[in-house]
Amino acid sequence: MILIAILFPGLSFLLRGKIISAVIAMILQIIAVFFFLVFGIGALLWVILAIWAIASYNEAKKEKRHKQVLKVLRGEKAK
Repeated sequence: MILIAILFPGLSFLLRGKIISAVIAMILQIIAVFFFLVFGIGALLWVILAIWAIASYNEAKKEKRHKQVLKVLRGEKAK
């Protein structure tokens, strides 16, 4: 999933069900590609998108882990 987040940040959001973030990231990806093709710049925007997607993915993993720990502490069966 990290590789998808680096190469296709918008797809990474879409696969995790974050529709609004996916749309925003895809629009910014199109802008980054346009700027790269026309002006030769745009890699910085892509790096920012990749960092955003990776940070969001890691935060979701951490939140899932915290929920599992809370279930164990409450005595419920963890998935």
